[in-house]
Amino acid sequence: MTKKTFILTAIASCVWIATSFAATIPAGTTLVVRTVDNISSHDRVGKTFTAKLDQDVAVNGKAVLPAGTKVFGRVETSRGNRRSSNPLTVNLTSISIGGRTIPIKTDGAFQLEAKPNTARQLRTGVSVGPFRVAPGTKMQFRLAQPLNV
Repeated sequence: MTKKTFILTAIASCVWIATSFAATIPAGTTLVVRTVDNISSHDRVGKTFTAKLDQDVAVNGKAVLPAGTKVFGRVETSRGNRRSSNPLTVNLTSISIGGRTIPIKTDGAFQLEAKPNTARQLRTGVSVGPFRVAPGTKMQFRLAQPLNV
């Protein structure tokens, strides 16, 4: 075997191995995450937070993103401005895979709402004051675009 043939064979093998591990997660796939950071209804819009996948994401029966994979999100709306009555909504923005951070886009921001604390708040359906989303809170998002991993 000549040096040139050996190099071409090695390159072809590397390409084959790389493509056999690559996968595309289709748009519409549900990502279930658990928060790592606190998120507050009074956080400013644009604040980022960290979460981890709560369950494996599989394509054609093969897990391509294992549970525990880090994901990052962003506060889309909040009551960060004292005059604002917006609900707290968040979206995922990126995922960390093999030391790389890959941007992602999710559909329809996840809306977090405070639970009424008093009988009056329960009757009127309005809760006031800040609330926090504790670490470990489970949330679901849907991919808006395919994700190549």
